[in-house]
Amino acid sequence: MFGDFRWQSGCAAFITLGITAGTIAPLVTPTASFAQTNFTDVQSNYWATEFIQQLAQRGVIAGFPDGSFRPEEPVTRAQFAAMIGKAFQKAPERQAVRFYDVPNGYWASSAIQDAYTTGFLSGYPGNRFEPNQNIPREQVLVSLANGLVYNVSGNTESILQYYNDANNISGYARSPIAAASEKQIVVNYPNIKFLNPKATATRAQVAAFIYQALVSSGKAAAINSPYIVAFGQPTPSQPVAVTIPEGTVIPIRYEKAEKILVTKDETAPLTLTVAQNVVTDRGNVVIPAGSQVVGELRPVKSKGGSQFVAQKLVLANGQQYPINATSEVITKTETIKQGTSTRAIAKNAALGAGAAAAVSAVIGDRAIATEEVLGGAAIGGLIGVFFGKKSVDLIAIDPNTDLQMTIGENFQISLK
Repeated sequence: MFGDFRWQSGCAAFITLGITAGTIAPLVTPTASFAQTNFTDVQSNYWATEFIQQLAQRGVIAGFPDGSFRPEEPVTRAQFAAMIGKAFQKAPERQAVRFYDVPNGYWASSAIQDAYTTGFLSGYPGNRFEPNQNIPREQVLVSLANGLVYNVSGNTESILQYYNDANNISGYARSPIAAASEKQIVVNYPNIKFLNPKATATRAQVAAFIYQALVSSGKAAAINSPYIVAFGQPTPSQPVAVTIPEGTVIPIRYEKAEKILVTKDETAPLTLTVAQNVVTDRGNVVIPAGSQVVGELRPVKSKGGSQFVAQKLVLANGQQYPINATSEVITKTETIKQGTSTRAIAKNAALGAGAAAAVSAVIGDRAIATEEVLGGAAIGGLIGVFFGKKSVDLIAIDPNTDLQMTIGENFQISLK
């Protein structure tokens, strides 16, 4: 249920660097990967969609084999321990204990011990952990506040009076929940003024709490949600610079056509879209889905094919970076013969100017629309090159499979 649903890119590790006072200090060496973030039962207007997507990218939570996330299902103490272990890396601060209701072969045995030794979770009298007990919302908040060593700076009772149901908060939980409120960890849906401390935490609610804890620790960017209890200011995330190494593969898509045709000798402009978030194994999104890669298809005469050569990466936020990345050389061909209809060729296809001229000359149709030609290039002056030919072989490219790019040299992106 909470497995790591991501695919390795097969590249070298990312090197994440923290930037402080003009110096660069290495922090971690994560690995690039892609993660499932869309679930059949989490709609775009669901209150916790962004929290769920962000944690799914980080591998903290995952969906089910049927593509669902089941956001309203309860979370057990064992499941929460597993999520904590994936979300936070913390050194042990106390010795492990033996919980009599957690056998050695239990699926979450290691995660439970880690959550205990790092201070996130404790047991019950009699060395019981109650791994299958549904965890209440107040326990989740206490766990995060204790594990991250958050202490209340204001008056506990004054802070808790924000909640209309403050009297329902257990005595042991009052100070930690006040600290969690100051750190903006608390997310209350549908009414921000009701904490519902004794209610069982759902998968969506736990995702929101954990993500806000990452924000408060400076490990994630803030999400704009009207359900976050806004006490004080969240700890700002430090800018980091991520070096994306040579060999990293960037998944792309091309939505304008299912096929691209070019001649073996032509250069054609082409802009591709990044198909999935490229993230580090710590969850930093370094290249967001929807970013664009601007470049061109170039002939590779030694191999008789064509290759996409990237020139510029434009992130979804408008930041631009020069990039050295290329696709494999594509040598597949499609033969265009006299008698073929223009409609059959141009349907769901984009043509380089040379390919458009070749098609026009061979089939005798000069009416190929400008929007069918990459970059809107003029083809009139090129038709004479192919005049009189009865057939022509064009490079046939499936953009969504043939143009996946591999980075040719390290380059650095600044994360804010």
